[in-house]
Amino acid sequence: VDQEAPAPEDNTALLEAGSTVLQALRDGDIQALSGLVHPERGVTFTPYSTVDPISDLTFLPDQLTEAAINRTQYVWGTSQGGGGPIELSLQGYLDRYVYNADYSSAPIIGVDSVISSGNSLENVAEAYPDARFLEYYFPSLDPSNNSFDWCALKTVFVWSAGKYQLVALIHSEWTI
Repeated sequence: VDQEAPAPEDNTALLEAGSTVLQALRDGDIQALSGLVHPERGVTFTPYSTVDPISDLTFLPDQLTEAAINRTQYVWGTSQGGGGPIELSLQGYLDRYVYNADYSSAPIIGVDSVISSGNSLENVAEAYPDARFLEYYFPSLDPSNNSFDWCALKTVFVWSAGKYQLVALIHSEWTI
């Protein structure tokens, strides 16, 4: 019997799930990360704010583990500004478009809300209507950049099998 999801105003389990994902990312522990991914939906990676079901890559838990081992270069989407393909291994992508900052120490955390947006469409709520999300936000990584280096990571979860399971990692950053 599936446990009922916590009440929408009870964010404890959601914040704990987010923290566990960030810890796995910080530690580079793909095995732990795979264990947090929804077993049937997998985890979808979005390099810039706008979720695109056509170009965003989705990995099931065992595919994620395999991608960490085989070091295959994947095309993750198109680079904003340059327009060329984002062609990286899983680890390269995680370093650049997922855990490009220590989000476990982000000064602002949004619960089911987008804190900041640039010129990219923010469609997380439309793309994942059955999900909840956390946005870990840095207003700036270096004060000398006048906030032209803000960045954020959204962890998107669905309630399944009595816990929050990861279905997406959405990266956002200041772009031209």
